[in-house]
Amino acid sequence: MSLLQRAIETYDFMNQNKSVGVYDFGKEPLAPISHIIAKGQISITVDEKGSFITASKCDEKIIIPVSEESAGRSSGIRAHALCDQMQYITNIYPEKNSMYIEQLEEWCNSGYSYSKIEAVLKYVKVGTAINDLDNSGLLQRDSKGNIANIKDMICWIVLGLGDDSGPVWKDIKLFNKYSDYYVNVICCNSKSEISYASGNVESVAKQHLKGVVPKFGNAKLISANDNTNFTYRGRFFEPDDAMGVGYISSQKAHNALKWIIANQGVLIGEKTFVCWTPHGIEVPAINLPFGFKDDEETFEMSEYSSKLRQFLYAYEPLRGVDEKAVIAIFEAATSGRLSLLYYKEIMGVYYLDRLSEWYETCCWITYTGNIASPSLNKITILSHGNQRGNDENAKMDIDPRIEGQLLQRLIICRLDKTSFPRDIMMCLVNKSNNMQTYNKNNRRDILFTTCAVIRKYWKDHYNKEVRMVLDENFKDRSYQFGRLLAVLEKIERDTYDTNEKREPNAIRLQSVFVKRPDYAFKMIMEQLKNAYYPKLNQGSRVMYEKLIGQIMEEIALHPISEYGKPLNELYLVGYYLQKNHMYKKHTKDKNEENKEME
Repeated sequence: MSLLQRAIETYDFMNQNKSVGVYDFGKEPLAPISHIIAKGQISITVDEKGSFITASKCDEKIIIPVSEESAGRSSGIRAHALCDQMQYITNIYPEKNSMYIEQLEEWCNSGYSYSKIEAVLKYVKVGTAINDLDNSGLLQRDSKGNIANIKDMICWIVLGLGDDSGPVWKDIKLFNKYSDYYVNVICCNSKSEISYASGNVESVAKQHLKGVVPKFGNAKLISANDNTNFTYRGRFFEPDDAMGVGYISSQKAHNALKWIIANQGVLIGEKTFVCWTPHGIEVPAINLPFGFKDDEETFEMSEYSSKLRQFLYAYEPLRGVDEKAVIAIFEAATSGRLSLLYYKEIMGVYYLDRLSEWYETCCWITYTGNIASPSLNKITILSHGNQRGNDENAKMDIDPRIEGQLLQRLIICRLDKTSFPRDIMMCLVNKSNNMQTYNKNNRRDILFTTCAVIRKYWKDHYNKEVRMVLDENFKDRSYQFGRLLAVLEKIERDTYDTNEKREPNAIRLQSVFVKRPDYAFKMIMEQLKNAYYPKLNQGSRVMYEKLIGQIMEEIALHPISEYGKPLNELYLVGYYLQKNHMYKKHTKDKNEENKEME
């Protein structure tokens, strides 16, 4: 199915469950047909006879009835049916006010009238609205005395109607009255054709709703308003010839998409990402990280896999036979046009399986000993972002446009089961090759994420598993040189005073070490023997010499001609695991020493 068809299916499901037009705390409501969501700013309360009671500020999202023309107005005079701006409600601009009153009268006389709108009509026709607002202290004036908030949205509360009393923007009966009125009276004279979206014969929509993505309020997903033959180049004469979408279909689809994006969409740069099911089943976020909390210790992949299964079990309804996850990515190509960059429907069971596979392969052990999978956002920010500032709290920052592009690539990679992009991995590797550039926290995040991505990359491209435990006998040259770099760094750090923060020579020469490991090793070793070995106690010196000797034996298994060749990304894995191993061993030894002293 198409995007519009799935959106219509979503609307119909919500309507069957009586969820259209219903306010759910913390969420934006789904607007009914012939309605939109607007920002209310002032509420006027009247009684059943249309007499003014009070007026006050209103700061919430409201559902308002609209016509095709008023819903997309950007210029010209187009009045909404009930709730509208102050310039239409009051008599400051007679032409706008007359249009508003005329529309409201037509609704009241249509056979689809309702007690609330009749009360509002009586009040507006009296013409005291501007004075009532002024007396209520709700008018804002500029230096010239003109009303500055003339475009504030006015909404209504009607009292004295028993159970029907209350705000008009929460009244389901009112919504149904207007929808029936607009579809059966206003649209009945429009041309009817088979709708491309539903396959049903409907009145063709002349205009389609804007603001599917709130940030790009004027951008339309469907638009055809060019009368100069530029758009159609002589192929078509009318917009309907190119694509005819029924009014009801258009309303359902656009309002459903607005609702989905408002409540579930992720906006990054100029791109909006959304994932949902048409039947209202909860879907795990596509960019979600996964892993154990710091207070939940686990060192085994089996424990991680078990917890992953438990996590995904909460979404078990998604494995139903007919359940599908719908993924869409939007971008505002221009201020008036919204593009669908990516669209995919995938069986729910496959969606969960591909998430599971990603979390199983793109994960790594943290410095606290827990296993975790970095979020897609973290991968994009750390791979292509820059550290802003040099202090300990400086964060990694990235251009939102670049972040959006990268996130799109990774989402497609995850859903389509394509191999992890090498360029993204290499950006992380290059940052890890220059660790001295980053503060402690960013350094740890970059190294952890890089190792997780390397593990994913090697599984995708070579079908080889990169283990998350130190393997002293692993025959890879780069891996062993990475272990060596960690040992050289640790030797120098062991000689530091408590508050000393100077970078060790191993880290300062890291970029050289990656390109010419044999040369850099000799340089660092010479510095260590001359300046730092004498500061070590005998036991530590013997231990480190033995460890270096063991690593060099593994490196010596490779031809001498390879010693000076640049290292591949696996050296970071060896470095990370060796460093983690040494620091964990150091902590363990300290704890045992303290217990003996007790």
